[in-house]
Amino acid sequence: MNSRIEVVRTTSENPDFVRLIKIFDAFLWERYPELKKDYWGNNLIEFNDNVILIYLDGKAIASGCFKKYNEKTVELKRMFVSPEARGLGLAQLVIKELEKEAKNQGFETMILETLYKQIEAISLYQKVGFKIVENYEPYVGLTNSICMSKSINVLQ
Repeated sequence: MNSRIEVVRTTSENPDFVRLIKIFDAFLWERYPELKKDYWGNNLIEFNDNVILIYLDGKAIASGCFKKYNEKTVELKRMFVSPEARGLGLAQLVIKELEKEAKNQGFETMILETLYKQIEAISLYQKVGFKIVENYEPYVGLTNSICMSKSINVLQ
């Protein structure tokens, strides 16, 4: 049986995005309870109209967004794939769609922050061309953070 994948560009007010982010936050705080006080404020999403949702057979199962960091750079945020949909290449699809949109808006670089225990995420980001860089604000001095960067001037 073939599954139907749909890519939807939306906003942070989309109820499916809100639902996925609640699941994602619960996962993070279960895995990193000791970090909640240091990181909670970094995970709040103000209104964002650069959200990608991936639907599999009509169910939202992956999300991501970006926000402007500076004039030439956006920060990848809230990347999440539901556990039942992992291994299908959907995270790469979300990143590719967000990179295209950021480039269309004139941005040249995409940055991100993840936590050191997110080995699978770090591996994924490296696979799609991100390189580990010095921690940027607001993650400077936070040793649990891994920051990464990628030029989106030339997309594969």
